[in-house]
Formats: sequence, C-alpha cells, structure tokens
Amino acid sequence: MNTDLDLAVDLLRATPTHENRSEEQLREWAAIALAYGDELAAGTDEDVHVVEREGGVRRDEILVAEHHGGTVTVYTDSLTRLAKLAAEHGYQVSREALRTAAIAHETAHHRLDVRELNRRLGHTALRLGPFRVRGHVAGAEEIAAHRFAHRRSSLSVSPLLLTTALAGGN
Repeated sequence: MNTDLDLAVDLLRATPTHENRSEEQLREWAAIALAYGDELAAGTDEDVHVVEREGGVRRDEILVAEHHGGTVTVYTDSLTRLAKLAAEHGYQVSREALRTAAIAHETAHHRLDVRELNRRLGHTALRLGPFRVRGHVAGAEEIAAHRFAHRRSSLSVSPLLLTTALAGGN
C-alpha cells in the first residue's frame, strides 16, 4: 500500500520540472510539504462562505471547488462524479466527506504561506556568489493542501490516493 509520502513523491516526480531530481530530494520535499499541511491543519478553523453550483465537470477536467475572495464555490456535479468514480475504484467515500475535503483543500490554498513553504523546502533556483534566490517547488502546495484536506475531513482514504486513482495512476 502506498503511503502519503510515496504518493506525494510520485506527484512531484510526475511534475515536468522535477524529472531529473533524485529520489532523496523528492522524498525530502514531499515530507516537508506533508508536514506543513499537518501544521496548517492543527491551526484554528475559520468561517468560510460556501456556495454550491453546477458547472465543474468540463470536457478535459473536473473542477471540484475553487476559492475566490473569501468564498469557496463547490461544484455539485463534480462531487457526484467523484463519488461515483471513487466507488468504482473501491473507495467508500461519501459525497459529504468529499465536499468537506474540497472546502478544506481550497481553504488550505488560501491559508498557506507560499514563501514560508518555499523557505522550508530550501530549494535554490539561482546562486550568484553569496546571493541565493530561493526557488519554487512545483507541486508542493498541492501536497500540503491535500494533507490539510485529509486532516480536516472525514475521508477514509487520503486525497492523494483518490487523486492518483482518479487520474488513472492506481
């Protein structure tokens, strides 16, 4: 069985900017992003205005939720589709648990401090003598948000596992 760390490493490995990174580097970054998601989830809850509507299932993607200006829009058609796909993969997750996880995921994106996450990751994009330009680790924010969503929801399986399975990787 794949752990969240294994799944997070796979997510980073599948990101085009990381194809030449070592396994050790990817595991370190994945562990840091997961820990950051745990830390965020341990914080206090905040009130989020939630709006539900149709329109998340599109030809080439399923948009479950998005956060704009203090409001999370949850796409009900996407929740229905995800619950069905999860059941087809043998994951017993309720539509309500998926809804809660989607809201938490978007809340995490709103709450996380990208500069702090990048500082913790310690990736150097450029060095000029004593000057160092910190780099962005593509995919790390998603890992942290997935972990936050798992900690804040009643999903019986990891959102990372659901994402992998629903994308055809498991």
